[in-house]
Amino acid sequence: MNSSKDKLKGSINTAVGSLKKGIGRATGNNKLKAKGSMQKAKGKAQKLSGAVKDTVNKGKDLLGIKTNKL
Repeated sequence: MNSSKDKLKGSINTAVGSLKKGIGRATGNNKLKAKGSMQKAKGKAQKLSGAVKDTVNKGKDLLGIKTNKL
């Protein structure tokens, strides 16, 4: 998966996770709240993965390394 897709999926998972967590908190549904927290964490990890891929690709470009983009 390329960095843009990672960041997009991460943003979606973060937003949906926040929504689930908020609904779980408002309704007293601890299971939904926990699932929301997990999905939000997954989204943050995906966004971080995309940012790391961008950084690595920029570094390779600066060094003139010709390989496939991450």
